[in-house]
Amino acid sequence: MTVTLNKKVSAFSSPATGGKTWKLSDAAGKKLVLYFYPKDNTTGCTLEGQAFRDLNAAFKKAGTVVLGVSPDSVASHEKFKDKMEFPFDLLSDEDKKVCELFSVWKEKSMYGRKYMGVERSTFLIDGGGVLRQEWRKVKVPGHADEVLAAAKAL
Repeated sequence: MTVTLNKKVSAFSSPATGGKTWKLSDAAGKKLVLYFYPKDNTTGCTLEGQAFRDLNAAFKKAGTVVLGVSPDSVASHEKFKDKMEFPFDLLSDEDKKVCELFSVWKEKSMYGRKYMGVERSTFLIDGGGVLRQEWRKVKVPGHADEVLAAAKAL
């Protein structure tokens, strides 16, 4: 089962930074931004995380929780989060269940080589757990600002 716009998102949980398991119900009553990124400590993923970090206070003011998700381990996420001073948690999706729920685990191609990986995507979920907006094949510049504007409008 995958997510659909304007439909309730199926419950899921995932190991997170800070030694906890994060559940969708943890965001009940708040708006939630889930941004999926391919890999910790890579250029695009670092820039995207920094953009969400720099706007975190504005997201909080808009009643919105921000979470990053990738297939990297919790240990990798802890180092990345500390290094970049991210004020939000990162979810570890090593078994790709959350990536598959949001249909972001895709065949990709680089230099003619095909491989499976995360398609950079962001999802905005309302306080009732309903998917309200999605951005797929995200280009990083200006993206976090666009997501913030959508969260404020929700």
